[in-house]
Amino acid sequence: MAFAKRIIPCLDVKDGETVKGVNFVQLRSAGDPVELGKAYSDAGADELVFLDITASYEGRKTFTEMVTKVACNLSIPFTVGGGINELIDVERMLYAGADKVSINSAALRRPELIEEVAKRFGSQVCVVAIDARHDADGWHCYLKGGRERTERGLLEWAHEVQERGAGEILFTSMNHDGVKMGYANEELAKMSEQLSIPIIASGGAGKKEHFRDVFTLGHADAALAASVFHFGEISIADLKHYLKNEGINVRL
Repeated sequence: MAFAKRIIPCLDVKDGETVKGVNFVQLRSAGDPVELGKAYSDAGADELVFLDITASYEGRKTFTEMVTKVACNLSIPFTVGGGINELIDVERMLYAGADKVSINSAALRRPELIEEVAKRFGSQVCVVAIDARHDADGWHCYLKGGRERTERGLLEWAHEVQERGAGEILFTSMNHDGVKMGYANEELAKMSEQLSIPIIASGGAGKKEHFRDVFTLGHADAALAASVFHFGEISIADLKHYLKNEGINVRL
């Protein structure tokens, strides 16, 4: 029996409120993370991802308290990311109530961190987020919330992430983020074919058909979205019934 496909709302949090942008910029407010998290948990989301998009040292304490508040209101798995650079940060997030942590820039800077997290806490805790953009010379991974390009190619880095022990990959296509024209299905299908760990697709959801396509064409294991859920354009219950009718295995 194939695993059910997962629908995952994402809360991008900046200064204590949920925000959403287009191509990683032009952020606008989308509400209180604690209320949104609870609403999604109650609405039948399979998991919740919570990213502190401007994680800075000063904001750590506030962020940790926020994670605890969100976790207290959830009955679904909860992944937290943003500013996680070492094992002590992972420990803090798990202690605050996260089930998994998402690492991105820190893993690119020091890939051994993936092995350390997997070894200490288990692969299932270690989600590696990859923000990549299709540039003139191919797909490249970006650091610092999409601000800084690296010379790492998307597929090459995805392979290394898997080899080093990550439990899953959260791939965001920066070209597709917030544009609502569909996910990067072609690239997702390549990743899915070449890797054995689950791939969470992010960036591009605008209508129900996009979720269908990311599962049927992109072969993703999970689809993450933000604005279509935050601004009430698509309800999780409606989406899941639609996907079920399209022959996709989801938990209702």
